[in-house]
Amino acid sequence: MGIVARGVGKKIGNPEVRILSDISLEIRSGEFVALTGRSGSGKSTLLYILSTLDFASEGDVEIDRRNVAEMSAQETSVLRNQKIGFVFQFHYLLAELTALENVLMPARKIGKTEELTGYARELLQSFGLEGKEDRLPRQLSGGEQQRLAIARALLMKPRYLFADEPTGSLDSINSEIVMKIIRDSNQKFGTTVIMVTHDLGFARWADRRIHLVDGRIAPVPPTG
Repeated sequence: MGIVARGVGKKIGNPEVRILSDISLEIRSGEFVALTGRSGSGKSTLLYILSTLDFASEGDVEIDRRNVAEMSAQETSVLRNQKIGFVFQFHYLLAELTALENVLMPARKIGKTEELTGYARELLQSFGLEGKEDRLPRQLSGGEQQRLAIARALLMKPRYLFADEPTGSLDSINSEIVMKIIRDSNQKFGTTVIMVTHDLGFARWADRRIHLVDGRIAPVPPTG
């Protein structure tokens, strides 16, 4: 099990601009991998392709030995909702829903809200949000909102967690808290984590780095 990319390329626009070229990699089940590189190197595009949020122009991506391009729209939707969690730089919480209701959004999609409410409360408690279940996002701090977004991403106990600059909008204290939550989910639950980050300090939390330069995998540069 895991994720395999073979010869993945991505072109966009008219005239076409190449974003990724000949990306081949394997991410094993239970790994914590950091995707690094300068702005514009293609790391977020690669994350979106590996997570099925975008599709490659060339090559193949397999998740748990299934070719993503051969899945039906329904199969892809089930995969995203039940096996994949997403965390972005901005939390994308629904402003009109409470903290608990936001966490339960993935369960609502498949009619399991009542069944998973207890677990949602456990997540909120473990992320330091106990007693704030009925607050709206605007009544929470930026760090609390991001922790809430991670709780939502983990509700379905996903096999894979994709994180795109999850600390990008946070101060150093909340960044450390968020990184610890992500690492703990990897270590305690065996969640495979693929994280884009520009911060080499946070990249060191991962088991290994995949470094991109101009849309290609390159050797990881030495750090001082």
